[in-house]
Amino acid sequence: MPDKGKLTFIIGGARSGKSAHAETLAAALPSPWTYIATAQAYDDEMRERISLHRSRRGEGWVTVDAPLDLLGALGSLPDNRPVLVDCLTLWLTNHMLAEHDLELECRRLADALSRPRGAWFVVSNEVGQGIVPDNALARRFRDAAGRLNQQVAAVADSVLLMVAGLPLKVK
Repeated sequence: MPDKGKLTFIIGGARSGKSAHAETLAAALPSPWTYIATAQAYDDEMRERISLHRSRRGEGWVTVDAPLDLLGALGSLPDNRPVLVDCLTLWLTNHMLAEHDLELECRRLADALSRPRGAWFVVSNEVGQGIVPDNALARRFRDAAGRLNQQVAAVADSVLLMVAGLPLKVK
């Protein structure tokens, strides 16, 4: 269990149990817990996913929606509060679609995450273990996500890789 002021990076494939495990780790600490959500509900399927995540969390959770301004959301929180950010790949997608400078945004985020002011749990998808995508946009996303994940892992106090619902300690 990380101490206060520690960053735990939780990475894995789709449906690997990343979010549920991060919620369990955060909820083991005293409430209130802050859940920073980066998802945007553009369709019914995504609205259902968001609803499922919200229903899984009980009382004591405060949800902050931050599809783009993750730095602002993190900066606005009081010190020593457990924080769960879910997830970096959706945040990255939002910045790609907004045509923002990805290198700058990722560098700024990694810098902020290098100075957690409490127990921070950050979730991201591992997207580099599959085949090379057949289109330029998907390759650009995969490459940007891989670079972002490397930056966050480098500043994290611990890194967990989720496989089939099981956490494997990487760092």
